[in-house]
Amino acid sequence: MTGRSCREAALSLFPDLRRIQAELALFESLLRRWQAKINLVASGTLNDLWLRHFADSAQVCAAAPDVVRWADMGSGAGFPGLITALLLKGRPCAVVHLIESDQRKAGFLRAVSRETGAPAVVHAERIERVTPELTGLIEGVSARALAPLSRLIQLAEGPLAQGAVGVFLKGEEWRDELTAVDALGSFRCESTESRTRKGARIVVVKHKASPS
Repeated sequence: MTGRSCREAALSLFPDLRRIQAELALFESLLRRWQAKINLVASGTLNDLWLRHFADSAQVCAAAPDVVRWADMGSGAGFPGLITALLLKGRPCAVVHLIESDQRKAGFLRAVSRETGAPAVVHAERIERVTPELTGLIEGVSARALAPLSRLIQLAEGPLAQGAVGVFLKGEEWRDELTAVDALGSFRCESTESRTRKGARIVVVKHKASPS
């Protein structure tokens, strides 16, 4: 699939991306420029950027459309957190906290946020330090390709215990990871099929004390 056809496929899957096409084009330009200096994404995915990264990330907002205050753990090149922020651009009180300990990647996230006007705050610190401080301030926690599901829940335990929803993009290993979560006892999970990657799932996590 060519870059143009990937773009059209992404826009077809998630029409909400159409209203931020200009921001996404700027994001793509910055990503390609910075990629020459630091490894932000696998080089083989650059030509599939709109579908593999932009559309894939858009599934977070689609899974929790009423949530406007997020923490994105291990943001890396901005997936899914920066896409969430761009989709929320213009909504009252919207903010996405991008947590990335790598200083160079954090610099990239700041550059994209500044150039696109995304409602994002970059934290160049470890997740274990930042997430507890956001407890009570956020409504959702997201991550992609960061850690097993049980570890993600541990990292986000404070916000989740206070009613935040976790939306995690998982690969083909999702079934085994759900089994491990069952052992934690305090959380319930629901999963839906990914619209962009065969065999992948979007896993939504809530504390059992939270409303359904």
